Amino acid sequence: MKFLTLNTHSWMEENPLDKLDDLCEAILRHSFDVIALQEVNQLIAAPLVDPSLLSTFAEANKERPIKEYNFAFLLQEKLQKKGLDYYWTWEPSHIGYDIYDEGVAVLSLQPIQDVCSFFASENTAYDDYKSRKVIGIKSANQWFFSLHLGWWQDAHDPFQAQWKKCTTIFDSLSEPIFLLGDFNNPAHLKQEGYELVTQTWFDTYHLAEHKDSGYTVAEAIDGWTDNQSGLRIDYIFANRPVKTLSSQVIFNGTNEPVVSDHFGIALEIEE
Repeated sequence: MKFLTLNTHSWMEENPLDKLDDLCEAILRHSFDVIALQEVNQLIAAPLVDPSLLSTFAEANKERPIKEYNFAFLLQEKLQKKGLDYYWTWEPSHIGYDIYDEGVAVLSLQPIQDVCSFFASENTAYDDYKSRKVIGIKSANQWFFSLHLGWWQDAHDPFQAQWKKCTTIFDSLSEPIFLLGDFNNPAHLKQEGYELVTQTWFDTYHLAEHKDSGYTVAEAIDGWTDNQSGLRIDYIFANRPVKTLSSQVIFNGTNEPVVSDHFGIALEIEE
């Protein structure tokens, strides 16, 4: 199986439609089985998508319907037109950059059996950008969650409390689970979020037979304005050991074009 996780920074990049095309073409080449996306935006003021175009969409709730220029909707539509059909879901967490519904998405080549969404943050105010929701799908009797969590040192809504809420949900599931996303906690920092997660979860980067640096942030970006070096903050974790063939950074300008302020992670495991 092949997985992709990417914080898309959607519609905030220069030439966003060109980058959407680059993302689409790369997915066509790799045929990822599961894709987890973060910072998946839609313009709040945009009109609703025709329901007839949402036959492969699995709704988590009816609070924020899909609108035109929803990044995940356009991506799966482009892929479908090229012959690659994905089932998908999307869940917004908060208003992003004043004009967007911003959320997380999961796409799967296999049908979606179930959907699970919940607030990881204590804060649930839609107008607060630190409000965080998690979305997951059950497919082929496994769970795949897309996460975009907060920072360890955040006094307003810290990672540790968010992870505790996540753990309560994950512990209630009996199937294999994969967590894909932007955890906002660098792997090299001791006694912080990465060490907390890896007390009980397996980092597939370390399980991989072939891997690179793993760095998904190369410079200062939103949320890491003081950063001046490579950071590994995007991960794919598993709740049990899996034979992992490779873990590679993607969309970094060397392995596929840059499409976001984050690079992505492409993972291949043995089925």
